[in-house]
Amino acid sequence: MSILVNSSTRLLVQGITGREGGFHAKRCWEYGTNLVAGVTPGRGGTFFEEKVPVFNTVEEAVRKTGANCALAFVPAPFAADAILEAADAGIQVIVSIAEGIPVLDMMRVKRYLRNKPRIRLIGPNCPGLISPGEKCKVGIMPGDIHRPGRIGVVSRSGTLTYESVAQLTAAGLGQSTCVGVGGDPIIGTTQVELLKKFNEDPETDAVVLIGEIGGTREQEAAAYIKRSMKKPVFALIVGQTAPSGKRMGHAGAIITGTASRAEDKIKALKDAGCHIIPSPGEIGATVKRVMGARKR
Repeated sequence: MSILVNSSTRLLVQGITGREGGFHAKRCWEYGTNLVAGVTPGRGGTFFEEKVPVFNTVEEAVRKTGANCALAFVPAPFAADAILEAADAGIQVIVSIAEGIPVLDMMRVKRYLRNKPRIRLIGPNCPGLISPGEKCKVGIMPGDIHRPGRIGVVSRSGTLTYESVAQLTAAGLGQSTCVGVGGDPIIGTTQVELLKKFNEDPETDAVVLIGEIGGTREQEAAAYIKRSMKKPVFALIVGQTAPSGKRMGHAGAIITGTASRAEDKIKALKDAGCHIIPSPGEIGATVKRVMGARKR
């Protein structure tokens, strides 16, 4: 029923004693996630909500609690070091929420993680991920809109992740895992890598892929879908009216050439056999119509 995180996930929150870190750590915990530790340098030996131990370093937290997933609420100037600290401690899934991490910092992180293929970075500038059937939420998404099911969701947009989930749930279509990959120019895990995971998951029947202008990630996803995807993919590309050269929201959402335009991405995905979702308001209806027809 899930990829990357499940009921066995042991979550550690970096920055748990901060306002945002503490707020969202509590929401993850209340959802059912197994929150085992927090990390804030200088606050080691204290407890979050009087139950969750706080450590000075990720290495100590992993050694004493067996944490295998990290959710980082660390400001952008220090976020790269937080990611690298988690990776060095052996954390397998690292989620970085921070927006605006310097590109040179992320280049350093990306290069370092190439030598650690078992470590999966989600983000930065992302809402995280959630596996509803496993009661595991690692991020800032509203848990109550999700329902267990067999539709995977991959999105560059955090807000549209929530919107697609709300529509799927309203249409009676639950989700296996929902992942926001992040909207910065350099991210850890790409759409292609997640499509491969969903393609291999026996309990995911279809995938909703939400992309936007900027870069060529959606064309790379289209090439993989055409070559290897065995399950239906429903694709929505936003930013169809965006002017060239103007950043639209995300740092990576900027048209810098013809390949980064919405129309080129839509064409590539359509040619790959994807079901194109006409507008953000038609996500749930499109998936329900096609999946219903396949069952008849």
